[in-house]
Amino acid sequence: MERVITQDELQEDNFEKNIRPLSLEEYVGQSEMKENLSIFMKAAKMREESLDHVLLYGPPGLGKTTMANIIANEMGVSIKIASGPAIEKSGDLAAVLSALEPGDVLFIDEIHRIPKFVEEILYSAMEDFVLDIIIGSDASSRNIRIDLPPFTLVGATTRAGDLTGPLRDRFGIVCKLKYYTEEELKQIALRTSKVLDCNIDDDAALELARRSRGTPRVVNRLFKRVRDYALVMGNGVIDLEIAKLALDKLKVDALGLDDTDYHLLKSIIEKFNGGPVGIEAIASSIGEEQTTIEDVYEPYLLQIGLLKRTSRGRIVTKLAYDHLNMPYPFNK
Repeated sequence: MERVITQDELQEDNFEKNIRPLSLEEYVGQSEMKENLSIFMKAAKMREESLDHVLLYGPPGLGKTTMANIIANEMGVSIKIASGPAIEKSGDLAAVLSALEPGDVLFIDEIHRIPKFVEEILYSAMEDFVLDIIIGSDASSRNIRIDLPPFTLVGATTRAGDLTGPLRDRFGIVCKLKYYTEEELKQIALRTSKVLDCNIDDDAALELARRSRGTPRVVNRLFKRVRDYALVMGNGVIDLEIAKLALDKLKVDALGLDDTDYHLLKSIIEKFNGGPVGIEAIASSIGEEQTTIEDVYEPYLLQIGLLKRTSRGRIVTKLAYDHLNMPYPFNK
């Protein structure tokens, strides 16, 4: 069974496309980013120009794809969507760029995974709206320049540190998406209930928010699962009692932790005396890839203070010992 509270997108999350907000006004949270983007978009429309290129970065599931679609909708243009891993050679990027219409938004998810030799083609496209392609090889090679219409590149990444300096510098607007508050996630749950025509009590919506790891994608996924319990074991209305029952059955605790989080924390405690321990040792001990731990497991554990990252390695905090009901070694 797939991990319910993972922030990564699952196949079952396709229903999210139907509940995504279409405007900044409908978009819950990220108030500072929304305010800035609203000003930038209004100014661009007043000048009758394309919006400057936008970089959205932050943990998965916080709404980067949704924001890209909102930008296109607010600017009144079309959006073309591509993925960094799918752009393997210069021809792939050239095909995407040459299909753009004036003012279009090009959204590239996981932009940090574009190969470096392909990335260099983006530089002139972003700065001068031209596409430079080298045809042939050695002495017979020649350069072809293709003019592109003005467009807005919206890049999304969960690993901003992996972006090269030259690429990052070409984004005029850089926005960091932060984890959501419980109140913001509650509002998202209430909005989802209206869109899906499934009633939920305020207390139940708050309970979902508390266990959603600060992530809209997770609160929507949990809503979908809890809705099933309400339909089969209740009267179709999600109240606090049915919400707690469903979430407990799904093994999502009061902090939004599941068996995977417990396994990670207990492995550090039981095998490495709570740390400090290197990421490589942790990965070997629990049978996971290092990047998976860094990108999927750790961010939320660090955010809520159950794990600390130091120069000597990872350390499980006293707060984690208390949450796991395990004795804390006070001499640490």
